[in-house]
Amino acid sequence: MEQTKQKHIRILYNPKAGNGEGKQTAEAVWLYSKEPNTDCYDLTDPRVCEQFIKEVTADDTVILCGGDGTLMQFVNSVEPLLPNCRLLYYASGSGNDFARDVDSPKSESIDLFPYLSNLPSVTVNGQTYRFLNGVGFGIDGYCCEEGDRLRKTAKKAVNYTKIAIKGLLFHYHPTNAVVTVDGVEHRYRNVWLAPTMNGRYYGGGMIPTPGQDRLHNETVSTLIMHGAGKLRTLFIFPSIFKGTHIRHKNVCEVLHGRVISVAFDNPTPLQIDGETFTNVTDYTVRAPLQNDDTKTS
Repeated sequence: MEQTKQKHIRILYNPKAGNGEGKQTAEAVWLYSKEPNTDCYDLTDPRVCEQFIKEVTADDTVILCGGDGTLMQFVNSVEPLLPNCRLLYYASGSGNDFARDVDSPKSESIDLFPYLSNLPSVTVNGQTYRFLNGVGFGIDGYCCEEGDRLRKTAKKAVNYTKIAIKGLLFHYHPTNAVVTVDGVEHRYRNVWLAPTMNGRYYGGGMIPTPGQDRLHNETVSTLIMHGAGKLRTLFIFPSIFKGTHIRHKNVCEVLHGRVISVAFDNPTPLQIDGETFTNVTDYTVRAPLQNDDTKTS
């Protein structure tokens, strides 16, 4: 008689998520599941991750615990290697923009399957990554870089709004940019923000492209906040948390396209779903291929 395979719950977690409480969150999910065949794996440990990939089967349920950066790491390293198993996500990061965008309470798990089947990609510094939320270039990338620095030296939670305000007033200097949308060039001076989005939210609740729909993403959307001085930009900036910044049409422009490239005239930090890349001059985003579309270069 053929032996019945045991079903397992396998919890992947990022110990750094949620201001360093990732492991505790995974253990809480473990206890809540009340399933005897449950194992936890540290996503950031390559050896543990390799063990997880060897052990997981199509009969298992995989629960991912972490924030947006954890999701970014997962979809680029682990998810392509998984069998066709049940895949859930428990938001336990500090920003949780993906969970916010799909309108899920923090206490509930999310079925990841509808959101991972057709993701856009970004190429930066010769490497290509899939992403869920957005690619930030400008003061948002600066905020992530500064947040990473502060997190190494301070135990309290990082306040990105404070970082952004200080950056606007004192530390961050805008650049000139060329934004190419499906082959058409657009030129801007004094660019503060130039993110390209798959969803609506990034940066802990900002809504740079309020019309973007991640489940109907034949195109991606790029916001260019440009042309204004420090004080006017500081006046407009808080409205990005409500998505009303786009009313300032002479300062904020949203472009939509299948392939969007952004090039700055000075190196600037960039972030992909909260993961920071330093000294970047340009990036290119490609929307997911739809049906019989061919890849555009």
